[in-house]
Amino acid sequence: MSVKRLSILFFAGTLASGCSLLNQPGDSLVNPTAWFSDTGENETNPLETDQVTVATGDEDLKQSVESGSGDNATVHGALDDAIAPELRDTAREAREKLDNPEQQLVEKAPEKTELWSRLREGFALDHNVNNERVRDQLNWYASHPGYINRVVDRGSRYLHYILNETEKRGLPAEFALLPVVESAFDPFAYSHGRAAGLWQFIPSTGKYFGLTQSWWHDDRRDVVAATDAALTYLDRLANRFDGDYTLALAAYNSGGGTVSSAMRRNRKKNQPQDFWSLELPRETRHYVPKLIALAKIFDKPEDYGITLPTLEDEPYFEIVETGSQLDLAQAAELASVDVDEIYLLNPTYNRWATNPDGPHRLLVPRENAETFRSALANIPASKRVSWRNYKVQSGDSLITIARKFSTTPSVIQQVNNLNSDLIRIGQRLMIPSASKDSDTYALSAAQRLERKQDRKRDGNKVRYTVRRGDTFWDIAREHRVSVREVAAWNGMAPGDPLIPGKNLVIWSKTSKPTVVASNNARGNAMVRKVGYRVRKGDSLSTIANRFAVNVRDIASWNDLNTSRYLQPGQSLVLYVDIRNSP
Repeated sequence: MSVKRLSILFFAGTLASGCSLLNQPGDSLVNPTAWFSDTGENETNPLETDQVTVATGDEDLKQSVESGSGDNATVHGALDDAIAPELRDTAREAREKLDNPEQQLVEKAPEKTELWSRLREGFALDHNVNNERVRDQLNWYASHPGYINRVVDRGSRYLHYILNETEKRGLPAEFALLPVVESAFDPFAYSHGRAAGLWQFIPSTGKYFGLTQSWWHDDRRDVVAATDAALTYLDRLANRFDGDYTLALAAYNSGGGTVSSAMRRNRKKNQPQDFWSLELPRETRHYVPKLIALAKIFDKPEDYGITLPTLEDEPYFEIVETGSQLDLAQAAELASVDVDEIYLLNPTYNRWATNPDGPHRLLVPRENAETFRSALANIPASKRVSWRNYKVQSGDSLITIARKFSTTPSVIQQVNNLNSDLIRIGQRLMIPSASKDSDTYALSAAQRLERKQDRKRDGNKVRYTVRRGDTFWDIAREHRVSVREVAAWNGMAPGDPLIPGKNLVIWSKTSKPTVVASNNARGNAMVRKVGYRVRKGDSLSTIANRFAVNVRDIASWNDLNTSRYLQPGQSLVLYVDIRNSP
Protein backbone atom coordinates (compact mmCIF):
# COMPACT_ATOMS: atom_id res chain seq x y z
CA MET A 1 0.00 0.00 0.00
CA SER A 2 1.38 3.40 -0.97
CA VAL A 3 2.30 5.98 1.62
CA LYS A 4 -0.18 8.38 -0.01
CA ARG A 5 -3.08 5.90 0.33
CA LEU A 6 -2.08 5.09 3.92
CA SER A 7 -2.12 8.80 4.78
CA ILE A 8 -5.59 9.22 3.30
CA LEU A 9 -6.94 6.30 5.32
CA PHE A 10 -5.33 7.63 8.48
CA PHE A 11 -6.85 11.08 7.89
CA ALA A 12 -10.33 9.63 7.25
CA GLY A 13 -10.19 7.56 10.44
CA THR A 14 -9.08 10.56 12.46
CA LEU A 15 -11.91 12.67 11.03
CA ALA A 16 -14.53 10.01 11.86
CA SER A 17 -13.19 9.72 15.38
CA GLY A 18 -13.34 13.46 15.83
CA CYS A 19 -16.93 13.60 14.62
CA SER A 20 -17.82 10.88 17.04
CA LEU A 21 -16.31 12.82 19.91
CA LEU A 22 -18.16 15.97 18.87
CA ASN A 23 -21.56 14.28 18.84
CA GLN A 24 -21.79 12.02 21.86
CA PRO A 25 -25.11 10.34 22.73
CA GLY A 26 -27.35 12.73 24.60
CA ASP A 27 -25.71 15.84 23.06
CA SER A 28 -28.11 18.37 21.59
CA LEU A 29 -27.42 20.88 18.85
CA VAL A 30 -30.44 22.89 19.96
CA ASN A 31 -29.88 25.90 22.17
CA PRO A 32 -31.72 24.88 25.36
CA THR A 33 -32.84 28.46 25.94
CA ALA A 34 -34.03 29.14 22.40
CA TRP A 35 -37.61 28.00 22.95
CA PHE A 36 -38.03 30.25 25.96
CA SER A 37 -36.58 33.36 24.34
CA ASP A 38 -38.80 32.95 21.28
CA THR A 39 -42.12 32.32 22.97
CA GLY A 40 -42.41 35.41 25.11
CA GLU A 41 -43.17 33.86 28.46
CA ASN A 42 -46.01 35.11 30.60
CA GLU A 43 -47.71 34.10 33.81
CA THR A 44 -49.69 31.35 32.07
CA ASN A 45 -46.60 29.52 30.85
CA PRO A 46 -46.58 26.20 32.77
CA LEU A 47 -42.81 26.00 32.44
CA GLU A 48 -42.57 29.01 34.75
CA THR A 49 -45.39 28.21 37.17
CA ASP A 50 -44.89 27.45 40.83
CA GLN A 51 -48.13 25.46 41.17
CA VAL A 52 -47.79 21.88 42.36
CA THR A 53 -49.99 19.50 40.37
CA VAL A 54 -51.41 16.98 42.79
CA ALA A 55 -52.15 13.95 40.64
CA THR A 56 -54.61 11.21 41.42
CA GLY A 57 -51.63 8.89 41.44
CA ASP A 58 -51.96 5.35 42.65
CA GLU A 59 -53.48 5.96 46.08
CA ASP A 60 -56.94 4.62 45.23
CA LEU A 61 -55.44 1.54 43.66
CA LYS A 62 -53.07 1.07 46.60
CA GLN A 63 -56.02 1.20 48.99
CA SER A 64 -57.81 -1.39 46.88
CA VAL A 65 -54.75 -3.64 47.00
CA GLU A 66 -54.31 -3.23 50.74
CA SER A 67 -57.98 -3.97 51.44
CA GLY A 68 -57.58 -7.51 50.11
CA SER A 69 -56.23 -10.48 51.99
CA GLY A 70 -53.57 -12.71 50.56
CA ASP A 71 -52.03 -12.57 47.11
CA ASN A 72 -55.17 -13.66 45.28
CA ALA A 73 -57.11 -10.81 46.82
CA THR A 74 -54.31 -8.49 45.83
CA VAL A 75 -54.34 -9.57 42.21
CA HIS A 76 -58.07 -9.93 41.70
CA GLY A 77 -59.47 -7.31 44.09
CA ALA A 78 -62.02 -4.73 43.04
CA LEU A 79 -60.87 -2.50 40.19
CA ASP A 80 -61.81 1.16 39.90
CA ASP A 81 -65.26 2.26 38.79
CA ALA A 82 -64.07 2.85 35.24
CA ILE A 83 -63.62 -0.86 34.50
CA ALA A 84 -66.85 -2.77 33.88
CA PRO A 85 -67.29 -6.21 35.55
CA GLU A 86 -67.37 -8.07 32.23
CA LEU A 87 -63.99 -6.64 31.30
CA ARG A 88 -62.49 -7.71 34.61
CA ASP A 89 -63.48 -11.31 33.85
CA THR A 90 -61.93 -11.04 30.39
CA ALA A 91 -58.71 -9.68 31.87
CA ARG A 92 -58.52 -12.54 34.36
CA GLU A 93 -59.12 -15.12 31.62
CA ALA A 94 -56.40 -13.54 29.53
CA ARG A 95 -53.93 -13.72 32.42
CA GLU A 96 -54.82 -17.36 33.04
CA LYS A 97 -54.20 -18.20 29.38
CA LEU A 98 -50.87 -16.40 29.43
CA ASP A 99 -49.87 -18.24 32.59
CA ASN A 100 -50.86 -21.64 31.16
CA PRO A 101 -47.68 -23.28 29.81
CA GLU A 102 -49.73 -25.55 27.52
CA GLN A 103 -50.84 -22.50 25.55
CA GLN A 104 -47.22 -21.51 24.98
CA LEU A 105 -46.02 -24.92 23.76
CA VAL A 106 -48.54 -25.50 20.98
CA GLU A 107 -46.09 -24.44 18.26
CA LYS A 108 -42.37 -23.84 18.15
CA ALA A 109 -42.76 -20.61 16.26
CA PRO A 110 -40.21 -17.83 16.73
CA GLU A 111 -40.88 -16.05 20.01
CA LYS A 112 -42.30 -12.58 19.76
CA THR A 113 -40.34 -9.80 21.39
CA GLU A 114 -41.68 -8.65 24.73
CA LEU A 115 -42.28 -4.97 25.25
CA TRP A 116 -40.36 -5.14 28.53
CA SER A 117 -37.07 -5.85 26.74
CA ARG A 118 -37.51 -2.81 24.55
CA LEU A 119 -38.50 -0.71 27.56
CA ARG A 120 -35.34 -1.70 29.45
CA GLU A 121 -33.11 -0.89 26.49
CA GLY A 122 -34.31 2.70 26.64
CA PHE A 123 -33.80 3.26 30.37
CA ALA A 124 -31.55 6.26 30.96
CA LEU A 125 -32.08 7.42 34.55
CA ASP A 126 -29.69 6.49 37.35
CA HIS A 127 -31.27 3.46 39.04
CA ASN A 128 -28.39 3.12 41.49
CA VAL A 129 -29.11 6.32 43.39
CA ASN A 130 -28.82 5.64 47.11
CA ASN A 131 -31.71 7.50 48.66
CA GLU A 132 -34.15 6.63 51.41
CA ARG A 133 -37.11 7.98 49.45
CA VAL A 134 -36.42 5.54 46.62
CA ARG A 135 -35.97 2.64 49.05
CA ASP A 136 -39.30 3.39 50.75
CA GLN A 137 -41.17 3.33 47.43
CA LEU A 138 -39.30 0.26 46.25
CA ASN A 139 -40.15 -1.66 49.40
CA TRP A 140 -43.86 -0.96 48.93
CA TYR A 141 -43.95 -2.00 45.27
CA ALA A 142 -41.88 -5.13 45.95
CA SER A 143 -44.24 -6.21 48.73
CA HIS A 144 -47.32 -5.76 46.52
CA PRO A 145 -46.74 -7.75 43.32
CA GLY A 146 -50.48 -7.81 42.65
CA TYR A 147 -50.39 -4.04 42.31
CA ILE A 148 -47.84 -4.29 39.50
CA ASN A 149 -49.95 -6.91 37.72
CA ARG A 150 -53.04 -4.75 37.86
CA VAL A 151 -51.31 -1.58 36.71
CA VAL A 152 -49.86 -3.50 33.75
CA ASP A 153 -53.31 -4.87 32.96
CA ARG A 154 -54.69 -1.35 32.83
CA GLY A 155 -51.75 0.06 30.92
CA SER A 156 -51.57 -2.74 28.34
CA ARG A 157 -53.83 -0.74 25.99
CA TYR A 158 -51.61 2.33 26.02
CA LEU A 159 -48.02 1.39 26.90
CA HIS A 160 -46.81 0.38 23.42
CA TYR A 161 -48.03 3.65 21.91
CA ILE A 162 -46.57 5.76 24.72
CA LEU A 163 -43.19 4.02 24.50
CA ASN A 164 -43.13 4.61 20.72
CA GLU A 165 -43.77 8.31 21.21
CA THR A 166 -41.16 8.50 23.98
CA GLU A 167 -38.52 6.95 21.72
CA LYS A 168 -39.36 9.31 18.86
CA ARG A 169 -38.35 12.24 21.06
CA GLY A 170 -35.21 10.59 22.37
CA LEU A 171 -36.51 10.73 25.95
CA PRO A 172 -35.71 8.14 28.65
CA ALA A 173 -37.97 5.10 28.44
CA GLU A 174 -38.77 5.56 32.13
CA PHE A 175 -41.06 8.40 31.02
CA ALA A 176 -43.39 5.78 29.51
CA LEU A 177 -44.03 4.58 33.09
CA LEU A 178 -44.95 8.06 34.33
CA PRO A 179 -48.72 7.44 33.92
CA VAL A 180 -48.38 4.82 36.68
CA VAL A 181 -47.30 7.59 39.07
CA GLU A 182 -49.76 10.12 37.66
CA SER A 183 -52.94 8.09 37.30
CA ALA A 184 -52.16 4.39 37.88
CA PHE A 185 -53.02 4.09 34.15
CA ASP A 186 -56.66 4.97 34.84
CA PRO A 187 -57.78 6.96 31.76
CA PHE A 188 -60.70 8.47 33.71
CA ALA A 189 -58.63 9.55 36.73
CA TYR A 190 -59.57 12.95 38.16
CA SER A 191 -57.68 14.37 41.11
CA HIS A 192 -58.71 16.80 43.83
CA GLY A 193 -56.27 19.20 42.12
CA ARG A 194 -58.48 19.21 38.97
CA ALA A 195 -56.02 17.08 37.00
CA ALA A 196 -57.47 14.60 34.50
CA GLY A 197 -56.44 11.64 32.36
CA LEU A 198 -53.44 9.35 32.11
CA TRP A 199 -51.04 12.31 32.31
CA GLN A 200 -53.07 14.35 34.83
CA PHE A 201 -53.19 17.72 33.11
CA ILE A 202 -54.82 20.56 35.04
CA PRO A 203 -57.11 22.77 32.89
CA SER A 204 -54.68 25.69 32.47
CA THR A 205 -51.70 23.55 31.46
CA GLY A 206 -53.89 21.46 29.19
CA LYS A 207 -55.16 24.59 27.45
CA TYR A 208 -51.60 25.86 27.03
CA PHE A 209 -50.74 22.67 25.13
CA GLY A 210 -53.90 22.71 23.02
CA LEU A 211 -55.97 20.20 25.02
CA THR A 212 -59.48 21.57 24.66
CA GLN A 213 -62.59 20.76 26.69
CA SER A 214 -66.30 20.88 25.89
CA TRP A 215 -69.55 19.29 26.99
CA TRP A 216 -68.80 16.48 24.54
CA HIS A 217 -65.12 15.82 25.25
CA ASP A 218 -62.00 16.46 27.32
CA ASP A 219 -58.72 16.26 25.41
CA ARG A 220 -56.81 15.86 28.68
CA ARG A 221 -58.10 12.29 28.62
CA ASP A 222 -57.35 11.75 24.92
CA VAL A 223 -54.68 9.05 24.69
CA VAL A 224 -53.03 10.47 21.56
CA ALA A 225 -53.36 14.21 22.19
CA ALA A 226 -52.47 14.11 25.90
CA THR A 227 -49.47 11.83 25.32
CA ASP A 228 -48.14 14.23 22.70
CA ALA A 229 -48.68 17.20 25.03
CA ALA A 230 -47.08 15.49 28.04
CA LEU A 231 -43.96 14.39 26.19
CA THR A 232 -43.62 17.79 24.51
CA TYR A 233 -43.85 19.40 27.94
CA LEU A 234 -41.26 17.03 29.42
CA ASP A 235 -38.92 17.57 26.48
CA ARG A 236 -39.06 21.35 26.91
CA LEU A 237 -38.47 21.02 30.64
CA ALA A 238 -35.45 18.79 29.99
CA ASN A 239 -34.00 21.45 27.67
CA ARG A 240 -34.66 24.12 30.26
CA PHE A 241 -32.73 22.20 32.93
CA ASP A 242 -29.79 21.32 30.65
CA GLY A 243 -30.78 17.70 30.14
CA ASP A 244 -31.28 16.87 33.83
CA TYR A 245 -34.29 14.57 33.63
CA THR A 246 -34.86 14.40 37.37
CA LEU A 247 -35.27 18.19 37.47
CA ALA A 248 -37.55 18.01 34.42
CA LEU A 249 -39.74 15.44 36.18
CA ALA A 250 -39.86 17.55 39.33
CA ALA A 251 -40.90 20.56 37.24
CA TYR A 252 -43.62 18.52 35.52
CA ASN A 253 -45.12 17.95 38.94
CA SER A 254 -44.54 21.30 40.65
CA GLY A 255 -43.80 23.76 37.85
CA GLY A 256 -40.55 25.07 36.41
CA GLY A 257 -40.75 28.14 38.64
CA THR A 258 -40.81 26.03 41.79
CA VAL A 259 -37.72 24.06 40.78
CA SER A 260 -35.81 27.15 39.64
CA SER A 261 -36.57 28.90 42.92
CA ALA A 262 -35.32 25.92 44.92
CA MET A 263 -32.13 25.87 42.84
CA ARG A 264 -31.55 29.59 43.46
CA ARG A 265 -31.94 29.12 47.19
CA ASN A 266 -29.32 26.37 47.20
CA ARG A 267 -27.02 28.39 44.95
CA LYS A 268 -27.06 31.27 47.44
CA LYS A 269 -26.10 28.82 50.20
CA ASN A 270 -23.34 27.26 48.04
CA GLN A 271 -25.21 23.95 48.20
CA PRO A 272 -25.72 21.38 45.39
CA GLN A 273 -28.57 22.07 42.97
CA ASP A 274 -29.43 18.52 41.94
CA PHE A 275 -32.92 17.14 42.58
CA TRP A 276 -31.91 15.15 45.66
CA SER A 277 -30.49 18.26 47.38
CA LEU A 278 -33.41 20.64 46.72
CA GLU A 279 -36.10 21.60 49.22
CA LEU A 280 -39.26 20.95 47.19
CA PRO A 281 -42.95 20.42 48.04
CA ARG A 282 -43.69 17.07 49.70
CA GLU A 283 -45.58 15.78 46.66
CA THR A 284 -42.60 16.53 44.42
CA ARG A 285 -39.97 15.10 46.77
CA HIS A 286 -41.64 11.68 46.43
CA TYR A 287 -42.57 12.02 42.76
CA VAL A 288 -39.20 11.21 41.18
CA PRO A 289 -38.40 8.42 43.69
CA LYS A 290 -41.69 6.72 42.76
CA LEU A 291 -40.73 6.63 39.09
CA ILE A 292 -37.20 5.38 39.76
CA ALA A 293 -38.50 2.67 42.10
CA LEU A 294 -40.96 1.52 39.42
CA ALA A 295 -38.21 1.50 36.80
CA LYS A 296 -36.04 -0.67 39.05
CA ILE A 297 -38.94 -3.13 39.40
CA PHE A 298 -39.54 -3.27 35.65
CA ASP A 299 -35.80 -3.47 34.94
CA LYS A 300 -35.10 -6.50 37.13
CA PRO A 301 -38.41 -7.88 38.41
CA GLU A 302 -36.86 -11.20 39.40
CA ASP A 303 -34.70 -9.40 41.99
CA TYR A 304 -37.88 -8.45 43.82
CA GLY A 305 -39.78 -11.72 43.43
CA ILE A 306 -42.09 -10.27 40.77
CA THR A 307 -43.14 -11.87 37.49
CA LEU A 308 -44.37 -9.32 34.98
CA PRO A 309 -47.42 -10.23 32.91
CA THR A 310 -46.51 -10.96 29.29
CA LEU A 311 -46.86 -7.92 27.04
CA GLU A 312 -45.89 -8.32 23.39
CA ASP A 313 -44.09 -5.60 21.51
CA GLU A 314 -47.03 -4.92 19.20
CA PRO A 315 -49.51 -2.05 18.89
CA TYR A 316 -52.76 -2.54 20.79
CA PHE A 317 -54.81 -0.10 18.72
CA GLU A 318 -55.00 1.71 15.41
CA ILE A 319 -56.26 5.22 14.74
CA VAL A 320 -59.19 5.17 12.32
CA GLU A 321 -60.54 8.31 10.64
CA THR A 322 -64.35 8.40 10.83
CA GLY A 323 -65.07 11.61 8.92
CA SER A 324 -68.10 12.56 11.02
CA GLN A 325 -69.76 12.25 14.42
CA LEU A 326 -70.44 8.65 15.41
CA ASP A 327 -72.56 6.96 18.07
CA LEU A 328 -70.12 4.99 20.26
CA ALA A 329 -72.51 2.04 20.63
CA GLN A 330 -72.75 1.85 16.86
CA ALA A 331 -68.97 2.08 16.59
CA ALA A 332 -68.63 -0.89 18.94
CA GLU A 333 -71.03 -2.95 16.80
CA LEU A 334 -69.18 -2.03 13.60
CA ALA A 335 -65.85 -3.02 15.16
CA SER A 336 -67.27 -6.17 16.81
CA VAL A 337 -66.04 -5.12 20.26
CA ASP A 338 -67.71 -4.22 23.55
CA VAL A 339 -68.70 -0.56 23.89
CA ASP A 340 -66.64 -0.34 27.10
CA GLU A 341 -63.55 -1.15 25.02
CA ILE A 342 -64.34 1.82 22.77
CA TYR A 343 -64.60 4.10 25.81
CA LEU A 344 -61.37 2.79 27.36
CA LEU A 345 -59.47 3.53 24.14
CA ASN A 346 -61.30 6.83 23.65
CA PRO A 347 -61.77 8.18 27.19
CA THR A 348 -61.87 11.73 25.85
CA TYR A 349 -65.60 11.37 25.09
CA ASN A 350 -68.00 12.39 27.84
CA ARG A 351 -71.23 11.38 26.15
CA TRP A 352 -72.79 8.75 23.90
CA ALA A 353 -71.06 9.91 20.72
CA THR A 354 -67.88 11.49 19.41
CA ASN A 355 -67.53 15.26 19.35
CA PRO A 356 -69.62 16.67 16.45
CA ASP A 357 -66.91 19.28 15.87
CA GLY A 358 -64.14 16.67 15.55
CA PRO A 359 -61.44 15.59 15.31
CA HIS A 360 -63.26 12.70 13.66
CA ARG A 361 -61.22 9.66 14.64
CA LEU A 362 -61.49 6.64 16.89
CA LEU A 363 -58.94 4.35 18.46
CA VAL A 364 -59.92 0.73 17.75
CA PRO A 365 -58.21 -2.56 18.75
CA ARG A 366 -55.72 -3.42 16.00
CA GLU A 367 -57.26 -6.79 15.18
CA ASN A 368 -60.64 -5.11 14.68
CA ALA A 369 -59.50 -2.02 12.80
CA GLU A 370 -59.99 -3.31 9.26
CA THR A 371 -63.41 -4.75 10.12
CA PHE A 372 -64.37 -1.34 11.49
CA ARG A 373 -63.10 0.57 8.45
CA SER A 374 -64.96 -1.68 6.02
CA ALA A 375 -68.24 -1.55 7.92
CA LEU A 376 -68.03 2.20 8.46
CA ALA A 377 -67.47 2.85 4.75
CA ASN A 378 -70.94 1.44 4.02
CA ILE A 379 -72.74 3.79 6.40
CA PRO A 380 -73.38 7.40 5.30
CA ALA A 381 -72.73 10.20 7.78
CA SER A 382 -76.47 10.80 8.19
CA LYS A 383 -76.92 7.27 9.57
CA ARG A 384 -74.05 7.38 12.07
CA VAL A 385 -76.18 8.87 14.84
CA SER A 386 -79.87 8.35 15.61
CA TRP A 387 -82.35 11.16 15.11
CA ARG A 388 -85.55 12.12 16.92
CA ASN A 389 -88.27 14.21 15.30
CA TYR A 390 -89.34 16.42 18.18
CA LYS A 391 -92.35 18.75 18.36
CA VAL A 392 -91.70 21.82 20.52
CA GLN A 393 -94.03 21.98 23.55
CA SER A 394 -95.15 24.89 25.71
CA GLY A 395 -92.35 25.89 28.10
CA ASP A 396 -89.62 24.31 25.96
CA SER A 397 -86.30 26.00 25.27
CA LEU A 398 -83.23 24.79 23.44
CA ILE A 399 -81.60 24.21 26.83
CA THR A 400 -84.41 22.02 28.21
CA ILE A 401 -84.66 20.06 24.94
CA ALA A 402 -80.89 19.55 24.85
CA ARG A 403 -80.93 18.20 28.42
CA LYS A 404 -83.78 15.84 27.59
CA PHE A 405 -81.86 14.27 24.70
CA SER A 406 -78.30 14.49 26.15
CA THR A 407 -76.98 16.99 23.64
CA THR A 408 -76.26 20.74 23.52
CA PRO A 409 -78.24 23.76 22.30
CA SER A 410 -75.51 24.59 19.78
CA VAL A 411 -75.79 21.14 18.19
CA ILE A 412 -79.57 21.51 17.85
CA GLN A 413 -79.09 24.94 16.32
CA GLN A 414 -76.50 23.64 13.88
CA VAL A 415 -78.43 20.63 12.57
CA ASN A 416 -81.68 22.60 12.26
CA ASN A 417 -80.07 25.69 10.67
CA LEU A 418 -81.34 27.98 13.43
CA ASN A 419 -79.94 31.50 13.43
CA SER A 420 -80.89 32.11 17.07
CA ASP A 421 -82.08 30.25 20.15
CA LEU A 422 -85.71 31.26 19.56
CA ILE A 423 -88.16 28.40 18.93
CA ARG A 424 -91.96 28.30 18.70
CA ILE A 425 -94.62 25.90 19.96
CA GLY A 426 -95.39 23.22 17.38
CA GLN A 427 -92.08 23.64 15.57
CA ARG A 428 -90.42 20.38 14.47
CA LEU A 429 -86.75 19.83 15.36
CA MET A 430 -84.37 17.07 14.42
CA ILE A 431 -82.44 16.01 17.53
CA PRO A 432 -79.38 13.72 17.46
CA SER A 433 -79.78 11.13 20.22
CA ALA A 434 -78.27 7.93 21.58
CA SER A 435 -79.27 4.74 19.78
CA LYS A 436 -79.25 2.64 22.96
CA ASP A 437 -80.42 3.08 26.54
CA SER A 438 -78.17 4.92 28.99
CA ASP A 439 -76.89 1.72 30.66
CA THR A 440 -75.23 0.75 27.38
CA TYR A 441 -72.91 3.75 27.67
CA ALA A 442 -71.64 2.63 31.07
CA LEU A 443 -68.38 4.57 30.85
CA SER A 444 -69.90 7.87 29.78
CA ALA A 445 -69.39 10.74 32.22
CA ALA A 446 -73.00 10.63 33.45
CA GLN A 447 -72.95 6.88 34.12
CA ARG A 448 -69.57 7.00 35.87
CA LEU A 449 -70.85 9.79 38.11
CA GLU A 450 -74.06 7.93 38.90
CA ARG A 451 -72.12 4.86 40.05
CA LYS A 452 -69.79 6.99 42.13
CA GLN A 453 -72.68 8.79 43.84
CA ASP A 454 -74.55 5.53 44.49
CA ARG A 455 -71.62 3.77 46.16
CA LYS A 456 -72.41 3.08 49.83
CA ARG A 457 -70.33 5.05 52.33
CA ASP A 458 -70.44 5.89 56.03
CA GLY A 459 -73.09 8.37 57.05
CA ASN A 460 -76.61 9.34 56.02
CA LYS A 461 -77.12 9.77 52.29
CA VAL A 462 -78.43 13.22 51.38
CA ARG A 463 -79.27 14.50 47.91
CA TYR A 464 -78.55 18.20 47.82
CA THR A 465 -79.27 20.77 45.11
CA VAL A 466 -76.68 23.54 44.89
CA ARG A 467 -78.00 27.01 45.65
CA ARG A 468 -76.66 30.36 44.58
CA GLY A 469 -73.70 31.34 46.79
CA ASP A 470 -72.96 27.78 47.97
CA THR A 471 -69.35 26.69 48.46
CA PHE A 472 -67.84 23.29 49.15
CA TRP A 473 -66.69 24.60 52.51
CA ASP A 474 -70.21 25.65 53.55
CA ILE A 475 -71.79 22.36 52.53
CA ALA A 476 -69.03 20.25 54.10
CA ARG A 477 -69.18 22.12 57.40
CA GLU A 478 -72.95 21.73 57.67
CA HIS A 479 -72.68 17.98 57.21
CA ARG A 480 -69.54 17.52 59.34
CA VAL A 481 -67.49 16.06 56.52
CA SER A 482 -64.42 17.32 54.67
CA VAL A 483 -64.36 19.44 51.53
CA ARG A 484 -62.39 16.78 49.70
CA GLU A 485 -64.97 14.12 50.61
CA VAL A 486 -67.86 16.16 49.20
CA ALA A 487 -65.94 16.77 45.99
CA ALA A 488 -64.81 13.15 45.63
CA TRP A 489 -68.29 11.72 46.21
CA ASN A 490 -69.50 13.79 43.27
CA GLY A 491 -66.63 13.28 40.83
CA MET A 492 -65.33 16.80 41.35
CA ALA A 493 -62.34 18.68 42.73
CA PRO A 494 -62.59 21.29 45.52
CA GLY A 495 -61.59 23.95 43.01
CA ASP A 496 -64.39 23.14 40.57
CA PRO A 497 -67.22 25.68 40.31
CA LEU A 498 -70.53 24.81 41.97
CA ILE A 499 -73.31 25.62 39.50
CA PRO A 500 -76.73 26.44 41.00
CA GLY A 501 -79.11 23.57 40.30
CA LYS A 502 -76.38 20.91 40.30
CA ASN A 503 -77.32 17.79 42.27
CA LEU A 504 -74.85 16.52 44.86
CA VAL A 505 -74.78 13.40 47.01
CA ILE A 506 -73.51 13.92 50.57
CA TRP A 507 -72.91 11.20 53.15
CA SER A 508 -73.73 13.39 56.11
CA LYS A 509 -72.42 12.86 59.63
CA THR A 510 -75.21 14.98 61.16
CA SER A 511 -78.14 13.33 62.94
CA LYS A 512 -80.78 15.26 60.97
CA PRO A 513 -79.20 16.01 57.60
CA THR A 514 -82.40 17.07 55.86
CA VAL A 515 -82.95 19.79 58.46
CA VAL A 516 -79.36 20.93 58.32
CA ALA A 517 -79.44 21.10 54.54
CA SER A 518 -82.39 23.43 54.57
CA ASN A 519 -81.28 25.90 57.25
CA ASN A 520 -80.05 29.33 56.29
CA ALA A 521 -77.19 29.62 58.74
CA ARG A 522 -74.66 29.78 55.97
CA GLY A 523 -76.33 32.89 54.63
CA ASN A 524 -74.88 34.75 57.61
CA ALA A 525 -71.38 33.26 57.24
CA MET A 526 -68.47 35.50 56.28
CA VAL A 527 -65.98 33.01 54.84
CA ARG A 528 -62.65 34.39 53.66
CA LYS A 529 -59.50 32.84 52.21
CA VAL A 530 -56.64 33.43 54.65
CA GLY A 531 -52.93 32.79 54.26
CA TYR A 532 -51.19 31.49 57.37
CA ARG A 533 -47.48 30.87 58.01
CA VAL A 534 -46.75 28.07 60.47
CA ARG A 535 -45.03 29.15 63.66
CA LYS A 536 -42.81 27.17 65.99
CA GLY A 537 -44.95 24.87 68.15
CA ASP A 538 -47.93 24.92 65.79
CA SER A 539 -49.86 21.75 65.00
CA LEU A 540 -52.88 21.12 62.81
CA SER A 541 -55.11 20.87 65.87
CA THR A 542 -53.91 24.15 67.41
CA ILE A 543 -54.38 25.97 64.10
CA ALA A 544 -57.82 24.38 63.62
CA ASN A 545 -58.89 25.49 67.10
CA ARG A 546 -57.52 28.99 66.59
CA PHE A 547 -59.54 29.52 63.40
CA ALA A 548 -62.58 27.36 64.28
CA VAL A 549 -62.09 24.98 61.38
CA ASN A 550 -61.65 21.22 60.96
CA VAL A 551 -58.23 19.49 60.89
CA ARG A 552 -59.36 17.36 57.94
CA ASP A 553 -60.29 20.51 56.02
CA ILE A 554 -56.89 22.11 56.63
CA ALA A 555 -55.26 18.92 55.37
CA SER A 556 -57.56 18.85 52.34
CA TRP A 557 -57.04 22.50 51.42
CA ASN A 558 -53.25 22.10 51.55
CA ASP A 559 -52.76 18.45 50.51
CA LEU A 560 -51.17 17.58 53.85
CA ASN A 561 -50.45 14.21 55.42
CA THR A 562 -51.91 14.49 58.92
CA SER A 563 -49.32 12.03 60.26
CA ARG A 564 -46.43 14.38 59.42
CA TYR A 565 -45.27 17.38 61.44
CA LEU A 566 -45.72 20.92 60.20
CA GLN A 567 -42.54 22.88 59.52
CA PRO A 568 -42.03 26.43 60.87
CA GLY A 569 -42.36 28.87 57.99
CA GLN A 570 -44.62 26.55 56.00
CA SER A 571 -47.42 28.40 54.19
CA LEU A 572 -51.03 27.26 54.56
CA VAL A 573 -54.29 28.31 52.97
CA LEU A 574 -57.34 28.46 55.25
CA TYR A 575 -61.02 29.21 54.59
CA VAL A 576 -62.38 30.71 57.77
CA ASP A 577 -65.54 32.38 59.00
CA ILE A 578 -64.06 35.67 60.18
CA ARG A 579 -66.87 36.09 62.72
CA ASN A 580 -65.61 33.05 64.67
CA SER A 581 -61.84 33.40 64.35
CA PRO A 582 -59.17 35.90 65.46
